[in-house]
Amino acid sequence: MTFDRLVCANCAGPVSEGRCQVCRANRQRLEQQGPLGPLSPMALLTLLLVLIAAVTLVAVGHQTA
Repeated sequence: MTFDRLVCANCAGPVSEGRCQVCRANRQRLEQQGPLGPLSPMALLTLLLVLIAAVTLVAVGHQTA
């Protein structure tokens, strides 16, 4: 989940706006998770399946050559 959709329990504002200290701390923590942090588990699973399909196609292509 991306932090632009999160609502702060402290100030009831969007975390992405950073209205209070709690928002700013959570926004910073979420930004430090890395490039795959905001991806949903379903998106990661889809990415994994696409990667497996691509590797399989390459392997089949090398066997026929």
